[in-house]
Amino acid sequence: MTRLAGLAGNRGRNLLNIADRAPGGAEVAVILTNNAAAPVLDDAADRGIPTEVVSLEDEMSRQEHEEAVTAALVDYDYDLVCLDGYMRILSETFLEAQPTTLNVHPSLLPAFPGMDAWGDALEAGVSVTGCTVHVVTDATDGDGNVIEGEVDGGPIVTQEPIPVYDGDTTEALKERVLYEGEFRAYPRAVKWFAEDVVDVDLEAGEVTVDADDADEDEGLPARRLTSSDRLDTLRYGENPHQNAAVYADYTCEEASVVHANQLNEGAKALSYNNYNDADGALNLIKEFDEPAAAVIKHTNPAGCATANTLSEAYDRALSTDPMSAFGGIVALNRECDAETAEAIIDSFKEVVVAPGYTDEALEILCEKKNLRVLDVGREALRASERASGSSPRALETPTERFTEKPIVGGRLVQERDGQRVTVDDLEVVTEHEPTDEQLESMVFAWQTLKHVKSNGILFATGTETVGIGMGQVSRVDAVRLAAMKAEEHAESKSAEGAVMASDAFFPFPDGLEAAAEAGIEAVIQPGGSVNDDDVIEAADEHGMAMVFTGQRSFRHD
Repeated sequence: MTRLAGLAGNRGRNLLNIADRAPGGAEVAVILTNNAAAPVLDDAADRGIPTEVVSLEDEMSRQEHEEAVTAALVDYDYDLVCLDGYMRILSETFLEAQPTTLNVHPSLLPAFPGMDAWGDALEAGVSVTGCTVHVVTDATDGDGNVIEGEVDGGPIVTQEPIPVYDGDTTEALKERVLYEGEFRAYPRAVKWFAEDVVDVDLEAGEVTVDADDADEDEGLPARRLTSSDRLDTLRYGENPHQNAAVYADYTCEEASVVHANQLNEGAKALSYNNYNDADGALNLIKEFDEPAAAVIKHTNPAGCATANTLSEAYDRALSTDPMSAFGGIVALNRECDAETAEAIIDSFKEVVVAPGYTDEALEILCEKKNLRVLDVGREALRASERASGSSPRALETPTERFTEKPIVGGRLVQERDGQRVTVDDLEVVTEHEPTDEQLESMVFAWQTLKHVKSNGILFATGTETVGIGMGQVSRVDAVRLAAMKAEEHAESKSAEGAVMASDAFFPFPDGLEAAAEAGIEAVIQPGGSVNDDDVIEAADEHGMAMVFTGQRSFRHD
């Protein structure tokens, strides 16, 4: 266990935060102050942390005071020294007698190294400041005089940026730097020392942190720093009692609803739910190279299809569940033409998203006052395609690597689910071999199922959905829901003879039994259950073909 000695001049809030959080299992062994009235003494005592006071007596030299501090700490066992508002420039008398000593400074060094870093930042008019955790080095000459240019000049361990807002006061900025900057950076640095992943080379003036390295292709970074700018304040969040805003990342290179142009002037702006649903719809149709259309409701597909033409793909997607599609989001992966536009406005939709629109299609869509029309394409690219006589292409390949979800106290970050299966990836596990048409349908169903909330079941024929069971806590219920949707909601479709995709394995044969009752003839699923043999046997008994993908496709957000 790493133990640290803290030196504080007043309240010692950083040291108390470290004590409360115990980053990397670190423990505060003692807190020493040179101020007998420092509030940190009582707060440390409340936590059971030993304290020491070494006052700076009149005519006491820097060297004499530092020797007294070292003497006061001699009976404590510690591996690291952390300063917190200690307000004393330390010399080699102290530093050479101690383990590595850290300090936190309220700016992004080397900017604003002085005593009033917050005021200096405001006076300079910067938009970003922050804090720096650095190794303390000797900033005095042989006589103990301070060399101003060397104060806070030790090698940097870590930094944390903090925005500066219009109208900020020094006190407001000081509090933000402390609570949003120092309270993150200092525990992080202590954690790295506790985990023994820091190498300090004072001669070279460098700090190397192994934990801060990340392979750009495979690893997740030790720190994820993101910055975004508020694009708009929304009418409300998921519900009217919740405030909300949309923030933009201007480095994003792929098609995005955040950066889309809303083409129909006068229509109301996108809501929080519109953004969320439109993003889900756009991510789904990015899966396909062929003309594709999807209808999304509450971030779940109500229908999806690919076809030779965009209008045909939309018709097949809509007919999966036209009742649920009411008030939904339409996404297209080709420039919207007039025929598709006419079909879209035939029933109420909230938003349509596409990489461009013909002039006639745009005129048709704008007839609907409150249908938001989003263009996520590149105007110059479409213009060049028209000039060359080529047909508008599908949306470009996704470039964003991660997705993230804020949770209370932090956020979850993961790589996007970029899995794509081919026929060659599928393992046939039943006596009945799937037909070529079933294999094609399996691949389509699997790529679409990635975007259905788990537990998810999807029925498909060819490259169009027939019934979708989403978000159930029971996989059997998800099968039954998909069957009900196919039977009661789909138009000119049937589960009879369809393919079923499951986003995770079937733990028991009951899911297959329910699928057989619905008329399913082929199944694609991950496999991997301890009861796979029983499930395969059930498929064989019902004359089903079944393949395993070897990978599941959960979507819980």
